[in-house]
Amino acid sequence: MNPSFSLFPGLKQKNHQFAVIGLGRFGRAACQTLHQAGYEVLGTDIDEKRVTEVLNNQWAAHVLQLDSTDPTALKEAGIYEFDTVIIAIGNYLQESIITTLNVKEAGVAKVIAKASTEIHGKLLKRVGADQVVFPEYEAGYTLARALTKPSILDRFELDPQHSIVEIAVPEEFDDKSIGELQLRSRYSLNVLAICRDQHFDVNPSPSFKLKKGSVMVVIGETQAIDKLPF
Repeated sequence: MNPSFSLFPGLKQKNHQFAVIGLGRFGRAACQTLHQAGYEVLGTDIDEKRVTEVLNNQWAAHVLQLDSTDPTALKEAGIYEFDTVIIAIGNYLQESIITTLNVKEAGVAKVIAKASTEIHGKLLKRVGADQVVFPEYEAGYTLARALTKPSILDRFELDPQHSIVEIAVPEEFDDKSIGELQLRSRYSLNVLAICRDQHFDVNPSPSFKLKKGSVMVVIGETQAIDKLPF
């Protein structure tokens, strides 16, 4: 069950196009996930074997072999016309930075770049990356969260301080109303929806009683969410 995103069907833009440069594990995963979600994805890599693998497995709508440090090659491939470019060449610092610089100077609206170190990330920001990701750090962070906060089923971080999360209703909240629990005054949280047996109650009233086994979707400060009685 992944109910949270079904609350926001209008947020998905089917016409959004993504280019993924670098088809290692991270790049392949990005291609496959976006492609399966119905987006148009172009995958590229300088390595012919990686290009062939993605092509054979149909992990992207289009796959090309090219050298992303060559601005002309990027232009001819149409990379500059994409809404979002994901640069997944994290282990090759020079190539990663040059590619990021190329696509930003060409006017790509959003560039997301993978970094392998903190210094690498700072350099990517300096040359224009709109967002820098650290997959290994984030995987470790997610694992730690899952181990220590197993009641949190899914999390969407709005910014470093605020999140929307799906959380299994704690046993302490069973058969108590939202108003009785004083979630807003005690935890500074707002309940967006309650889901039970695939049925949503959106914007529930303060008199709504929570039941163990159901899922609540809340929005608020990340630190406040972590203080809930899991």
